[in-house]
Amino acid sequence: MKKNIAFLLLFTALIVNAQTKAFKKGELLKYRVSYSNFFNAGSATLRITETTNNGKAAFHIIAKGKTTGVTGWFFKVKDIYQSYFYKESLLPYRFLRKINEGGHTKNKEVLFNQATKKATVKDYKHNTEGKYTTHKNVQDMISTLYFLRSQDISKMKTGDVVTLTMFFDEKNFPFKLKLLGREVITTKFGKVAAVKFRPIVQAGRVFKEKESITVWVSDDKNKIPLRIKASLAVGSLRADLSMYKGLKNSFPIIF
Repeated sequence: MKKNIAFLLLFTALIVNAQTKAFKKGELLKYRVSYSNFFNAGSATLRITETTNNGKAAFHIIAKGKTTGVTGWFFKVKDIYQSYFYKESLLPYRFLRKINEGGHTKNKEVLFNQATKKATVKDYKHNTEGKYTTHKNVQDMISTLYFLRSQDISKMKTGDVVTLTMFFDEKNFPFKLKLLGREVITTKFGKVAAVKFRPIVQAGRVFKEKESITVWVSDDKNKIPLRIKASLAVGSLRADLSMYKGLKNSFPIIF
C-alpha cells in the first residue's frame, strides 16, 4: 500500500517500432483507485500541457495521486510527478518528483542529457546533487507511459515481450512487458476493446510476486490505460478510468 498511486499508472505501457502520436495538449485522464476491491483508496490524474526547451517543442505531463476516504485516515498520500519530454523524440530532459506518503517525503529533480547519457539528480530535501550514467534513450517514470502509448501495437502477438530502460531512484531499470491477449472489458463508459498486458516487476516488500500486475489498455489509436490490477504484499490495488477529456482520437465504446 505504501507505493504511490502514480507509480502504478506507469505499468500501462506498450511498445513496438513505429511512432504515431496517441495524445495531445489538453488530454486529462482521471482514475479511481480501490483497495482489495472493498473501499475507495484514492484517485490519480494525468494531464498534458505544452512547453519549449532550447527552442524545441515539448510536452509537460503533470501526474498527481492522493489517498481519499478511509485510506486517508490511516495512510495519507499526496504525490506530484512532472515529466518534460521533446515532442519529436519523446525523450525526457527533466523530471520532478515531490511526494508525501504517510510522512515519508521526497523532493527531487532529474535533468537528463540524452547525448552524453548522463543524469543530474538534485535532492532538495537533503540539499545534495549527484551525477549518474544512464542508458541510451532512457525514459523517466512518467515519460515511459507516453513513449509507449505512441507505439504501434497492432502487430504484437500473445506472448510477445518488449523491453526499454527507465531511470528511477538513481538507477537504470529494465522495463519488460508481456502481451497476454485481447478482450472486451466492461468499464464505467460501457464495453471497450482492450489489450491485456503483464509488466514483469521485481518482487519485494510491495508487490506480491514477479508478475503480480495486469493492465488493460484501450485497443484503439489512443491506447489509454483503462484498468490496472496489482496484488500487493498485503491486499490488492485496482485503478479504473473514471473520467477522460481532450483525447486526440475518438474513443470507441461497444454498448
